[in-house]
Amino acid sequence: MLLLFGIVIILACVLLGFFVLIQNPKGGGLSGTFGGFGNQVMGVRQTTDVLEKGTWVLAAIIAVLCLTSSFFVDKNAATGNQTKTIMEQNASRPLPAPATPLPGTQPAPTKK
Repeated sequence: MLLLFGIVIILACVLLGFFVLIQNPKGGGLSGTFGGFGNQVMGVRQTTDVLEKGTWVLAAIIAVLCLTSSFFVDKNAATGNQTKTIMEQNASRPLPAPATPLPGTQPAPTKK
């Protein structure tokens, strides 16, 4: 299910990028190159309205899909199926051996 959400999110991102690139912000842009025929048939006003509404709809779809996909993430997969806490893991480890002096060295004399 998570794979399906990922594919739909990527597809919506590509479409959103396309919609943003073909918009005509105060002249120029790619819409002047590709939109000549569309402007003659539908008119300039309807083309920009469709592109703007499409941008907002795709952005909302991406946001909703990202938020809902978090419900399908396996909680145990992120921790590697470890059920022990850090305290329990440390308690089960053996304690290190105490340090022993090197052979041939004398301990420091103590004053009485």
